[in-house]
Amino acid sequence: MEKPLIAQKTPYATDVEAGKSYWWCACGRSKAQPFCDGSHKGTGLSPVEYKAQRSRTVYFCGCKHTGTPTMCDGTHASLT
Repeated sequence: MEKPLIAQKTPYATDVEAGKSYWWCACGRSKAQPFCDGSHKGTGLSPVEYKAQRSRTVYFCGCKHTGTPTMCDGTHASLT
């Protein structure tokens, strides 16, 4: 399994709709960040589903190294 690429070192502020599922890119290769576009194929990494409980703005991890997939936990601050 490959390590994920850092898509960006800040989170993606994204408006989500209650009841809707979103597929967060875990590999960092997607051209549709922060969401999966299938670019993970062959990496051993898979997208992670996020199901919105309510409509609001959430902060999806951009560095792909979060300890709490799919959300940003501040890990990007310690990456070089």
